[in-house]
Amino acid sequence: MASAKSISPLLDSASGQDYQGSGGSMALYAEAGQVTRHRRLLLALLFAISVVTYLDRVNISITARQMMPELGLTALEMGTVFSAFVLGYALCQIPGGWLGDRWGARRVLTLALLWWSIFTALTAVAPMLPFADLLGVVGSLALVRFLIGVGEAAALPNFNRAVADSLPAREQGLGIGITISGIGLGSAVTPSLTAWIMVNFGWQMPFYAAAALGLVIAGIWSVATASTPLTCAIRVPAPSPEATVETASSVIPPVPWWAFARTPSVRWLVLSYTCLGCVAYVYMSWFYLYLVNARGFDGLRGSLYAALPFVAMAVFCPLGGWLTDRLTARLGINRGRAAVGATGMVLSAVSILLGATADSPFVALGCLSLGAGWLYFTVGPFWASTIDLTRPHAGTPSGLMNTGANLGGTLAPSLTPWLAEQFSWSARSVPLPAPRSAARSCGSGSARATAWQA
Repeated sequence: MASAKSISPLLDSASGQDYQGSGGSMALYAEAGQVTRHRRLLLALLFAISVVTYLDRVNISITARQMMPELGLTALEMGTVFSAFVLGYALCQIPGGWLGDRWGARRVLTLALLWWSIFTALTAVAPMLPFADLLGVVGSLALVRFLIGVGEAAALPNFNRAVADSLPAREQGLGIGITISGIGLGSAVTPSLTAWIMVNFGWQMPFYAAAALGLVIAGIWSVATASTPLTCAIRVPAPSPEATVETASSVIPPVPWWAFARTPSVRWLVLSYTCLGCVAYVYMSWFYLYLVNARGFDGLRGSLYAALPFVAMAVFCPLGGWLTDRLTARLGINRGRAAVGATGMVLSAVSILLGATADSPFVALGCLSLGAGWLYFTVGPFWASTIDLTRPHAGTPSGLMNTGANLGGTLAPSLTPWLAEQFSWSARSVPLPAPRSAARSCGSGSARATAWQA
């Protein structure tokens, strides 16, 4: 059975002693007696940032109900605004991960939080910005949302960078699962919270509130992680017979782009995560409006029920990460990652099919919520796999994988209302092939894991 070293010769199975940041290796950090406290603090802060990323991402899908009539926007124009965010997010995934590998997760996440929080606030005044006269209301909103996407693109690759720097290999699936479960919580609380603020204070206020929260968390993150291994770029000891972890001169390794391109596992991960992204973005962009317009729920109940898929994501995401770590310890990396990924995708496809064809709106709600949960059950194995394969460069390939997801997501928000107009919501089953394809890709990709030299 393949071991961690057979997957990546740069990965020492648990300790992280084969690499170090310029701020000190995790081995040295552990000797200082601070590692447990650091890991808890790290995961709590990453979870909080994860919540904020999806608060800023999903709130516009709720405010759209007031924005569209007030600003005179059609569903297709609103879909264009949704897609603008995803386009910026997709295009900057790889640069965001690369910057994390070069500068360290702390610095990059701080700057990214400040950037996207400022532009989140500007969303509320986008129709009145100077360039709105040139671009129009739709163009102005789309540009601001695009720039929010540029900032948020750095988040998930640097989450993975931080987990790779700070957690042993046996805990990385759970670590990234806990971190990304903040996506579920953020998306779960956003519909009802945003709807309440919008009803009482207008559609602009949710953007101001979300921006203020992001700025506060940026400050806390920057201060709280100032003395951790996240402060600087990842480095590997320069080859020297006399070098030790403590004394080796360190160099930043170049990104092995060609190695990424010729490694089958990397290609399969990107393909399968692209399929996952197509499905996830339908939930994030249109699920609330689907419940209101197609399933007949009123606005308030729709905002409450729209949280259920994201609650399922928050529960299933760390569960999948925990299970993949356990199975990897018993079965090896290939089978441990593939078993959880393939199982989750198949169950997601079945649940979505049942929900799409159910006559009862509550049965549909339950099945579709389970579909979202099983979809995110696979997230831990996906992100942990990029660390298994490319640990000293975990930010860059993470960005590459998430680029695929968001290129798929760029299409989904705009394509969904068109399909609904052409075939009705109940007939629309376009997302169903995506989980099935991703299941095949995840299993095949892990089975083809190939060692490569960075």
